[in-house]
This record gives sequence, C-alpha cells and structure tokens, in this order.
Amino acid sequence: MTGAGWSGPGSRTFADRARLAERLRLYVVTDERPDGDSLLAAVQAAIAGGATAVQLRRKRDLGRRFVELGRAVRTLTREAGVLFVVNDRVDVAVLVDADGVHVGQDDIPCADARRLMGDRIVGVSAETVEEALQAERDGADYLGVGSVYPTQSKPDAGFAGLDGLREIVRRLHIPVVGIGGINLANAADVMRCGACGIAVVSAVMSAPDPGEAARRLRQLIG
Repeated sequence: MTGAGWSGPGSRTFADRARLAERLRLYVVTDERPDGDSLLAAVQAAIAGGATAVQLRRKRDLGRRFVELGRAVRTLTREAGVLFVVNDRVDVAVLVDADGVHVGQDDIPCADARRLMGDRIVGVSAETVEEALQAERDGADYLGVGSVYPTQSKPDAGFAGLDGLREIVRRLHIPVVGIGGINLANAADVMRCGACGIAVVSAVMSAPDPGEAARRLRQLIG
C-alpha cells in the first residue's frame, strides 16, 4: 500500500494500521493450478465478490512465469483498488509493483524483506506468540497466523488453533489475519478471536463459483 496516506516503515501510525486492517478483511490466496487463465478468472471473480486483498502464491513457478502472472494480477487488483501481495518472492513483488510481500518462517527473514521492500507492506506467517513478536520487532506490517484449522491447501503448515490466534491478537499491535482451513462454517469464530480478517485458499479458489463464495464470506464477516 504505497502512496498517499501511508507512512514509511518505522512510522506506521494507528490510523495506518487501521486502514491496512480494513484492506485485509477478505484475503484470497491463490492456489497452485497450472492453468494461468483459470487462475486469473478465479481471482477476478473473487474480487468482484468482495475480496479486499489477493496474494499470488506460486511455489512451483519459475521466475518468468511468476512475473507474467504477477503483472496480470497487478492489473486486476489495481483496477479494483484491491491490495496485492506476492508470496515469498521479494524480487517478483518489486518487479510487478505489488503493494507488498508475504514471507514465511523459512523464507527470506522479515528484517531483510523489510529492507528490500522499502515502504511497501511486509506480511509474515506466524504460528506461535514468539514468532509473532519477533516479526513485529523486525518490521512486519501484519501477520498471517495459522493454521487455525487443519488444511489441505498447505498440509505441512503448523497448527496455532483458535487459542493461539486469540493470544497472538492480544499480544500484538499490528493487524492479524487468521489462515488455514477457514470456510463459511467457521469464519465467524475466527473473527471473534479478534482477527482483522480471514485468509482463504480453497474456500474461494476451489469453489464452483469463486465470486459467490467470496460474496458469502464478505456478508458473514462484514
């Protein structure tokens, strides 16, 4: 989220954090389908349905393909005024002019991503309070905490559960998004833990109608 009204790193105000929290309300993470056209169609439908943020996550793509998809998603998100984040790849995030990057515990360290990204957004995955606090100290703008529930989208993900999410929200000063196994049946429980939003993969990307799935989630979480 670069541009007017967004302070540089180290000077994020309460208002900055509140604006970011609103833009993380329904955070759709892409899946690993090989068909780029189908992926873009699902992203476009999700945005039309009410997604407020999109993360392009492509662990299997080489650089050229990742950049091509990134530029296409950047066009869709910019036209809709939706936050756009690239998973893991700081270089791709910069090349496609993404609003930010999201890194996990085994990716580029948050402090290094922060230096490379300048005033762009840096999000970090966390499972424990210790990981969350360290990410905040290292300059993270928001956290993706999970897995809240068991998930098939990322079977190797650690488990935080609702209790872990609730404790991290209580201890942190930056926005926290719940991720992992979240769907229409349990999204309200995640929000009641104090999360500013939910991050979903299969609940939208694997739905028969991604736009309708996003719309129903937005209706539920506000």
